[in-house]
Amino acid sequence: MGKDILRSANHVLTSWPALWIGFVLAHAWIILQAWVFEPQILGDVGLYEWWVRNGMNTGSWPVFDYDWVYPLGALAPMVIPALFTDSTHDYDWVWMGLVTVANAGAVLVLGRARPRGRVAVWFWLAFLMALGPIWIGRLDGLLAPIILVALLVAAQRPALAMALATIGAWIKIAPGAVALALAATASGAKGFLRNVVLPGAAVCAVVVGVAVAGGAQDNVLDVFGEQGDRQLQVEAVGATPFTVARLWDPSIRVEYDNVIYTYEVQGAQADAVAQALDVALPVAALLIAALVWWAARRRPDRVGDVLLIGATAELLALIVFNKVGSPQFIAWIGPPIAAAIALGTRSQGTRRTWFLPALGTIVVARLTMEIYPLQYGEFLGGFPLATTIGALRNVLLVALMTGAIIRLVQVAWSRRAVSRTS
Repeated sequence: MGKDILRSANHVLTSWPALWIGFVLAHAWIILQAWVFEPQILGDVGLYEWWVRNGMNTGSWPVFDYDWVYPLGALAPMVIPALFTDSTHDYDWVWMGLVTVANAGAVLVLGRARPRGRVAVWFWLAFLMALGPIWIGRLDGLLAPIILVALLVAAQRPALAMALATIGAWIKIAPGAVALALAATASGAKGFLRNVVLPGAAVCAVVVGVAVAGGAQDNVLDVFGEQGDRQLQVEAVGATPFTVARLWDPSIRVEYDNVIYTYEVQGAQADAVAQALDVALPVAALLIAALVWWAARRRPDRVGDVLLIGATAELLALIVFNKVGSPQFIAWIGPPIAAAIALGTRSQGTRRTWFLPALGTIVVARLTMEIYPLQYGEFLGGFPLATTIGALRNVLLVALMTGAIIRLVQVAWSRRAVSRTS
């Protein structure tokens, strides 16, 4: 009797009507929270609108006419709301609608994934609610669905996955981590050419072609220089020793940069950490890609697992070794977990690999919302509780990245263990 009730409840909860009701309720709450915390959440959307309106009114566009903090492709989603409304208030609504529609598409693909896609939808919605409204007011709200769909289709349509990851990287760099993992797991020279080089090059050719046609060939890669000029952001993982030390050392200063609209740690030591992270980030990304390549060659029978674990490790490395620590970055790490839940089996090995990362990701998301927007003033002011929450969140990010790397090694090494017992 009890089993029948549980089976019926599971059937109802994993039905499409239940999933879409959950989707609507989750997004309604997130949008409501975006308006409650409007200045913090929708401030960047206001910048998006300003860049676009300025381009429409004066003919001076980011990348085409001046350096920008985003790649050229970021202009496309920013323009879309401006085509539908002249009102700033309505621009915000259309932006959130655009992100919601993109996420609905990702949920549709996720829910159809086998064998556990519909269970994964509930994880995805829980993760987004735990993170709060920050993702819907940033470009990252569009990146997360792109990353999720790319990982879901990678096994059957690797060229499409690479094209999606490359498109995402031209909006904001993060999906480039997925492209690295896809390249590292490509099978053979022909597979690498067909599924990595050609789709990636085709997308890049279109974007660069648009840049050249608009006279932006000199600025199209300037985004990397713009990032290099930034200092250590107060929320970044690398800033944790400084934020904690503020509890007893009032000489550590956090100041607002009114050019890029972030709070940064000041001082020679913080500058040294920022410069070190500029080197550590690409090195870490390449080392993890090499580890993914090694694991995929040793365990071709588990290349799907290797891709998902590797993508998780890469995306976490982009956060851990980043001198910028914006809260919306956390939206990057939910997609590989959701994809793994959807594509995994009920086996003990799959549960052991992904249960703790899934739980840890939800906790990280919730702690991030607690920092921003709920206790951001207290965090900037160095209050003990908010500082502790920020430090704990950052420690968990390091733990998740370390766990993903360890798991990659375990997967790769397991083949040798099997061969010794055969």
